[in-house]
Amino acid sequence: MSAPTTTRPAGARSVDQLLADARSRLRRIGPLEAAVRWVDGAVLVDIRPAAQRAAEGAVPGALVVERNVLEWRFDPASDHRLPEATGYDVEVVVLCSEGYTSSLAADALRSLGLHRATDVVGGFRAWSAVGLPTVAG
Repeated sequence: MSAPTTTRPAGARSVDQLLADARSRLRRIGPLEAAVRWVDGAVLVDIRPAAQRAAEGAVPGALVVERNVLEWRFDPASDHRLPEATGYDVEVVVLCSEGYTSSLAADALRSLGLHRATDVVGGFRAWSAVGLPTVAG
């Protein structure tokens, strides 16, 4: 068995670079602004896996769409889209645990044409820390 290759192949980027690139295309929002946008009609989407929601808690009423199917559920052209995927103008606010995975996910939605997609800085932990509604997992 050979030793793992640690030299980055030409053109490969680190996860930190991927995250920075994604965030450069987003106007990220804090949890209080996310709550206001949700009340005003945005779709708040919790992409955390079930085990994480069970351990941390959840936002009552948030739409749960785990990360591995997010693009299929929100692409307006997909046969597997959710009823909330009404078109390219729908505002989607993505929530993960700490605001890292959600940045990558929101950027993926923007790549599909959902130009109003964004994420919550600090994720569920920030949402909870400012006293917004949560329920036990």
